[in-house]
Amino acid sequence: MDYKSKRWQAKRESILLRDKCRCRECQRYGVFTNACMVHHAYPVEDFPAYAWEDWNLISLCLGCHNGMHDRETGALTAKGLAWRRRVAPPPTNGI
Repeated sequence: MDYKSKRWQAKRESILLRDKCRCRECQRYGVFTNACMVHHAYPVEDFPAYAWEDWNLISLCLGCHNGMHDRETGALTAKGLAWRRRVAPPPTNGI
């Protein structure tokens, strides 16, 4: 995934606007923090088909985004896995 591409920058901006530039993890606890990152609940490396799906993208502050990944292994942390459970793919209606 090219995070410097114009396509990603436009998608990132649309997700931040959708979430009113607020960190969705902080909001769960009644804290309103400005978001500067957009996180893939289903990581691009493991789920490339979901990379551009709005339902898979959440706005986060830097601290919360860092808490979603183990920075040594790249694996999702318990918080990252919890968000993945919260944002399941939409049903395919048998297709």
